[in-house]
Amino acid sequence: MAHGHKPDEKVVYVGDSRVRKGNGFIVPPDYTAYPGKSEAFIPNFLLKEWMVGVVVLVGFLVLTISEPAPLGYPADPSASVIPMPDWYFLFLYEYLKLPYASGDYVVLGTLGVTGVAFGALLLVPFLDTGKERRFYRRPITSSLMFLSILAIIYLTNSAWTHYTHELEAAGQKPEHIQREEEAEEKHAQGLPTSNAKQPESQEVAIVDKDNPAMETYKKATCITCHAADMKGQGNAPALRGVGDTLDKEAIAGIIKNGKGGMPPMHDKAIEAGVTEQELDQLAGWLASQKTAE
Repeated sequence: MAHGHKPDEKVVYVGDSRVRKGNGFIVPPDYTAYPGKSEAFIPNFLLKEWMVGVVVLVGFLVLTISEPAPLGYPADPSASVIPMPDWYFLFLYEYLKLPYASGDYVVLGTLGVTGVAFGALLLVPFLDTGKERRFYRRPITSSLMFLSILAIIYLTNSAWTHYTHELEAAGQKPEHIQREEEAEEKHAQGLPTSNAKQPESQEVAIVDKDNPAMETYKKATCITCHAADMKGQGNAPALRGVGDTLDKEAIAGIIKNGKGGMPPMHDKAIEAGVTEQELDQLAGWLASQKTAE
């Protein structure tokens, strides 16, 4: 407590701020008291933030429409597939292969070890109560962190290495490599490498739609991947205009031996009741699917 300019005036100081004690609440000045330095939150500031958000959203929409995310190949129940989780779960996938985390010890591996790990994370704030923030001065916590990172990197690398060896042994290619090879082939042929739907003006009409080979096309289950309208779906290419790049012999070879993500379809077609003559007619009809000049 101290005296002000007038002898009868009592002044109360709060700490070192030298703020006079008022009779009521201190009301901060309005933003208009600082012209050019502030603005109203509503609507000025909020409107600018909203406009930025709209621009970003429109940009994402344009990107997704022009370059849609590639879909996986159509499911084939008869194909042999080596299951593999997403990359961020590879270390857990490999961890569950360890001797003491699988088989007779699966409960220990799934509940015991993970329970201890997550329990330790919950107890960290209570166990590590030091005030030091530099990681090199917190040896126990930092060591556990680095060991965890190294374990995740090691297990992830081991899982991917084993997966690639299994693919090589089975004679299979990862889907992303198949996509890259198909994109390179399309690029070499001057075809679009994107899965984006092409404008209507670029679509090619089906040649000789009433040909009996059209029924063979359906009977041989070609429509499963290439669609009934021959426009393709997913990663399966459209067959309209396929005769511009492939002749009858090449198409027959693909039907018999497969190519890229397409498995051999000859035996399946025969099992479905398609004859060799009908397959030959189908290859010839597909080779006639050319762009009208």
